[in-house]
Amino acid sequence: MSNAYDAIILGAGPAGLTAGIYLARAKKKTVIIDEGIAGGQMILSHTVANYPGVGEATGASIARTMVKQAKSFGCDVVTQSKLLGIDLRGDIKSVEVDFEGTYTAPVVIIATGGIPRTLGLETESKFKGHGISYCATCDGEFFTGKEIVAVGGGNSALEEAVSLSRYASKVTVIHEFDHFQAQPWIVDEAKANPKLSFLMNQRIESFKGDDTLEGVVSVDKTSGERITTPAAGCFVFIGYTPATAPFKNEIQLNDRGEIITDDDLRTNREGVFAAGDSRQKKYRQITTAVADGTTAALGAIAYLDRRVSQ
Repeated sequence: MSNAYDAIILGAGPAGLTAGIYLARAKKKTVIIDEGIAGGQMILSHTVANYPGVGEATGASIARTMVKQAKSFGCDVVTQSKLLGIDLRGDIKSVEVDFEGTYTAPVVIIATGGIPRTLGLETESKFKGHGISYCATCDGEFFTGKEIVAVGGGNSALEEAVSLSRYASKVTVIHEFDHFQAQPWIVDEAKANPKLSFLMNQRIESFKGDDTLEGVVSVDKTSGERITTPAAGCFVFIGYTPATAPFKNEIQLNDRGEIITDDDLRTNREGVFAAGDSRQKKYRQITTAVADGTTAALGAIAYLDRRVSQ
């Protein structure tokens, strides 16, 4: 198979998959490349209840449908493929990956999303994969019948804490502020859950245990009281950082590492667009990612058509 395409999409989350659907349906030869599995952060959601027209579904099932749609229009989807190099200069861009070699195309859409933010503690690294996780969907079942901790106070943290209560005997939510940043409906749902308890205004100091996690040590930011919460597992949900490191010398990023785009999702590099959580934006939802993917794809289609007519 030739690795020369009309458009290369980096990232197979909802933004990238949507862009692939639109481009392939417009008869543009398109490939989506992802270092992980298709679906992005969407597949980590146990329940998605606010995606219009779908009702209640898992993030993984929505992702599978999107992949099927993209492939049905002729879009190639390449996953588990590590990015080795990228050149976004010139009329034809190139993307090198570990197994398939180098892909080329006049258009690249960056939709690489984000990666979970960590607490940055030495003991966090020690217990990563041995009690500390960033994915409730992936690892929640391992802690069936055990006491666990969920760190964070936003929508994702409380939603995942409620989901984890299906498995754990007790979930203690530890948050650095004295109030939640989540929407009222999920705060109410979390507080009504008998398996959830809350430690507010806490700074996580360290994690305790020998080979596996046994407890989480936090400090009250007002009183200075040190508290050890017994826990076989700890799930950290404190946001995401944009996965844009490979592009820092290729396109313009802001001081948070987010890709800067105009209203049509064009970057400062001609023929390069960005969509989803990797770009500078206020709201990060599946619906906003899908909207980004649509906008970027339509812009890419117009760009490709102009090249043909010139």
